[in-house]
Amino acid sequence: MDFKNKVALITGAGSGIGRETAFAFAQAGASVVLADVNREMIDDAVQSLLASGHSAIGIQCDVTVETDVERLVEKAVSEFGKLDIAFNNAGLHVPVRNIADAEGEDFDTAIAVNLKGVWNCLKHELKQMRKQENGVIVNCSSNSGLAGIANLGGYTASKHGVIGLTKSTALEYAPLGIRVNAVCPGPVETPMVKAAMESEPEHMAAVIKEIPLGRLGKSEEIASAVLWLCSPGAGFVTGHALSVDGGFLAK
Repeated sequence: MDFKNKVALITGAGSGIGRETAFAFAQAGASVVLADVNREMIDDAVQSLLASGHSAIGIQCDVTVETDVERLVEKAVSEFGKLDIAFNNAGLHVPVRNIADAEGEDFDTAIAVNLKGVWNCLKHELKQMRKQENGVIVNCSSNSGLAGIANLGGYTASKHGVIGLTKSTALEYAPLGIRVNAVCPGPVETPMVKAAMESEPEHMAAVIKEIPLGRLGKSEEIASAVLWLCSPGAGFVTGHALSVDGGFLAK
């Protein structure tokens, strides 16, 4: 896949799937804009890209703050002149709890980051893409957006919401040729999943046991799916939620 002369924006790019996807786009020739709430992680990733001869900038951004996201898109366009691709990946997990025992604050945080954060990004990315009359967006949902997951009510609700938002947006912007899809990873070797394994080892062990391929996914495997969705090879795909889960939902 060749992304030369393309500009790709990736949120949650400081680590895990976001970082891996940013590097994959850069290696495929794109200029990349890395955004994350963690300044140090972004700086480290950008320095690695620049040292390898890639075109990249890093911008600290809290996706729950709309003005932060507006500034992010403005800086991306100011630096590179356009916005061809966006991967709205920023997200977080919440503690594994029965609904009756869960904290309202955790639910609010899951919705604010995982769902409202995607809405904020879509709004300002699409303002630019609408002017251009072209662009491709991938939102990061989860297998928890395609199935009910016990003891993860807030997280599951937020990820279901991402898929609904993806489908609605795809219908709105299809007449302009702007495609919008979602990628739905299963459990993947990321810092977020590592933290979940440390805090909820029994729950995570049970989850991994249910994966037909018998292992966690790798960040580069999710990145490959995102790049395909953004490529001409997926030119007739929009409004789709692509599961990349080692067969978890095939049962």
